[in-house]
Amino acid sequence: MAAKHFSTEATGLPAAGTPDVLELSDGDAVDLRIAPVAKQLGDDTVRMLAYNGSIPGPTLKVPEGSEAIVNVTNEGDLEATVHWHGLRLENRYDGTHETQAPIQVGDSFAYRIEFPDPGVYWYHPHIREDYGQELGLYGNILVTPTDPDYWPPVNREILLTLDDILIEDGKVASFSESETSYVAMGRFGNVLLVSGEPELTLTAQPGEVVRFYLTNTANTRVFRVALNEAARMKLVGGDSGHYEHEQFVEDVVLAPSERVVVDVLFEEPGEVTLEHRTPDRSYRLADITVSGEPAEPSLREQYEALRSNPDMVAERKRIEPYLAAGPDKTVAFVAEMDMGGSEGATSFACPMHPEVVSEKPDRCPKCGMKLLPARMIAESGGHEGHGHGHGHGHGQGHGHHGHSPAATDGIEWEDDMVEVNRMTTPANMRWLIVDRTTGAENHAIDWRFKVGDQVKLRLVNEMDSDHPMHHPFHVHGAGRFLVLSRNDVPESNLVWKDTVLVRTGETVDILLDVSNPGVWMAHCHIAEHHESGMMFSFNVDP
Repeated sequence: MAAKHFSTEATGLPAAGTPDVLELSDGDAVDLRIAPVAKQLGDDTVRMLAYNGSIPGPTLKVPEGSEAIVNVTNEGDLEATVHWHGLRLENRYDGTHETQAPIQVGDSFAYRIEFPDPGVYWYHPHIREDYGQELGLYGNILVTPTDPDYWPPVNREILLTLDDILIEDGKVASFSESETSYVAMGRFGNVLLVSGEPELTLTAQPGEVVRFYLTNTANTRVFRVALNEAARMKLVGGDSGHYEHEQFVEDVVLAPSERVVVDVLFEEPGEVTLEHRTPDRSYRLADITVSGEPAEPSLREQYEALRSNPDMVAERKRIEPYLAAGPDKTVAFVAEMDMGGSEGATSFACPMHPEVVSEKPDRCPKCGMKLLPARMIAESGGHEGHGHGHGHGHGQGHGHHGHSPAATDGIEWEDDMVEVNRMTTPANMRWLIVDRTTGAENHAIDWRFKVGDQVKLRLVNEMDSDHPMHHPFHVHGAGRFLVLSRNDVPESNLVWKDTVLVRTGETVDILLDVSNPGVWMAHCHIAEHHESGMMFSFNVDP
């Protein structure tokens, strides 16, 4: 029996709007409605899902230390929850199937949300995240600090979501109602969206300093964001607040669900391009026209100063004893792939490097992936790309032909095995988080901590895996963490995190500051990996 697919029909749906900024005071209530919309993407009108009729959903702007009530009504396609990503909040409002009954279509649920930490956060589904998030269910939360000097001064602030979406034959590529697909690499899109738009244009003034809050809402794509030479970029913040040391940077890398805060100085009149740069090509994300009168007040002098933040400097001193200590827990990220078809196969090949062929089952020496029957790869159409850009104005460089993990910094920048990836489901591809002490996998992992614990976690991204690739590891609101080291090299610039990118073959040590009781999730934030079971829960006692 063929799988039933979610509707792609856009006729008669209201047109998607632009997101509002909802400024909330302590104790305010706001309504959030999940419903389908028609979204114009270039020449295509596609069916998507939206919070309050816009993609992204409305930005909730709230003061640090406040709380608000968000009344969510579900008029979408399937049962839902809303997860408040990165926020340390009361466990029963975390928005997972373990903390609440799903919101059925036609029903509502009231979340009481706390905002204890300044920074930029976001909200999204936690049931069939691969579907809802791809369809447009995401929105930002901006928590403004009580300390007026927490951030350096800027003339203006802009929030941008970075996303991609897979369009085929003028519609969003189909989703099965019963199971997730693209489980191997995750669903890469062929149209890039910045704040929901395939061709975003912005303006700035000469000499203006603009703070950009960037959030990666994509299912799987890692973004490397840069500007052309007409503007300068200063890194000031990450997932949950400001960095230990501000620094000028050429680019910033955001894995799915990560946030980065950069201050940009537009020095002279002209055209500035915001780009996503991979080792093989660049994509245009947004065009920024710099014109008009010079910005007032001038903040050039303050912009040149690179501040250090005493609270984060103090954290470095606090965590020093943990650098040399052994981990409290060690987990490994592993893939198991069983595509079948090996019986009677006479040759095997790598779907990412088709020139690698063997007469027996083996691993690819270039990327470490399990070789598949060559017949299967040929029948799937072989090695091909999605044709990124899709005619919607995004710049393209040369095609991507596969690289070793070292050559791409341990990141899969593109889908290098499109048809094989499309065929992968939880039935033939298992993504595992494995407790290296007990051998427990995914849901069988059983950890217990208590409020106040400092837990050193070692995250090992195994090369001995049927498909080695990067994983953004996210810990829900039991606390927040600091990255201690990567491959035994201490992290040079601290920032509070809730998601860390663990590149292929990399070992990352983090220190989790446990602050909230309850049952909390930790998982890979590639949506298809999460939906295929790459997650576990742990208990925190008061």
